[in-house]
Amino acid sequence: MSGNMTELTKDRVPPNQKVTTGFPVLHYGEVPEYTDLAAQWNFRIFGLVDEEVTLSYEQMMALPKGSTTNDIHCVTGWSKLDNVWEGIPVEEIVKLVKIKPEVKYVLLHAEHGWTANMPLSDFLTPGNLFAYRHNGEDLTPDHGWPLRFVVPHLYFWKSAKWVRGIEFLAKDKQGFWEKNGYHMYGDPWKEQRFAWD
Repeated sequence: MSGNMTELTKDRVPPNQKVTTGFPVLHYGEVPEYTDLAAQWNFRIFGLVDEEVTLSYEQMMALPKGSTTNDIHCVTGWSKLDNVWEGIPVEEIVKLVKIKPEVKYVLLHAEHGWTANMPLSDFLTPGNLFAYRHNGEDLTPDHGWPLRFVVPHLYFWKSAKWVRGIEFLAKDKQGFWEKNGYHMYGDPWKEQRFAWD
């Protein structure tokens, strides 16, 4: 039942979070619609790299796949445990470019100008992936289809829906929610919800 925790799960749920078995839908703006991914979608890897790369949807889906199981924590107070994600591991994406040594941060770019920032070390954490399936089913448009980034150790707003690119940076840059008062890092265990936390 939502909100109840057993002794086995309480150490997996950060402060002031309630467990849900649902999958709430939260986002700003409209859900993107695609009628032809081959014509309407690509994925750009750019910034401080030796050579920028742009992948078609077909090329992206041809990359090696992986799966991971994790817990996710939304800044609005819900946590969902034991999520199974399938997608492209972050290390497979990074193999496609040579990152310059001064890179310390990443800015994810998504549809409608949406962005999310994080340190490079957090982006590269093993288990992070660009997901297209959740719990055995393709992501729905509301949850980020055709591709969303999953970085479970940060609040879930950092797991950008409808992700379309990665920009490698030497200095941190605010993403969409950070410009609107959210914390630059977003550690659920430290309750880093807002810039003043």
